[in-house]
Amino acid sequence: MKNFFRNNSLSIVFFLLFIAAWAAQASTGFANHNDDRKQDGQFPISFSSYLQSGHFIQATFENWESEFLQMALFVVLTVSLRQKGSSESKKLDESEEVDREPLPQRDGAPWAVRKGGWILFLYKRSLSLVLFLLFLLSFALHFYGSFKDENEQLVNKGLPREPVSSYIADNRFWFESFQNWQSEFLSVFAIVVLSIFLRQQSSPQSKPVDAPNDETGE
Repeated sequence: MKNFFRNNSLSIVFFLLFIAAWAAQASTGFANHNDDRKQDGQFPISFSSYLQSGHFIQATFENWESEFLQMALFVVLTVSLRQKGSSESKKLDESEEVDREPLPQRDGAPWAVRKGGWILFLYKRSLSLVLFLLFLLSFALHFYGSFKDENEQLVNKGLPREPVSSYIADNRFWFESFQNWQSEFLSVFAIVVLSIFLRQQSSPQSKPVDAPNDETGE
């Protein structure tokens, strides 16, 4: 067990942080949602009902959506775009290990590499493909949650429900998306630029502490 945690500690710690934060989001969102219901003269709902509500679904997936979009674009754009001096960029004029063609005969090469053909074609792009797929899935679930929450609010006010065809162009839905997208793009911009001048010793996301500012790559 000790070796297992040591070998997987980064993913384990981040997964536990995710679970803790998600649980905190659910509990505080539940309390906030019931406070809003009381102010509108409605009865509070149970925690299990809240987890199925549009409020919880929308709040969860609008954030997941932006995270997966950020990571997918970062993976794809760093293939061809460069930033001089940044540890998050490939070197300006040199080919790197990640640029070479995969070798089927290499010890421990994944099955897809040994298989070749269209399987290898997809495997060579599998990281970005899966990230974009997760983005699209989160986008769809965000839309579903936001649409459900909007109609729950309309029904509580005695107003007619809004159809899907009009809600897809609703300002509320796109405001929820863009307010998260812009923060994710800003965070990538920040790490790309700050890593030119700032250092974190022993971190693989940083250049060596004594590296010149204009040295590009980790």
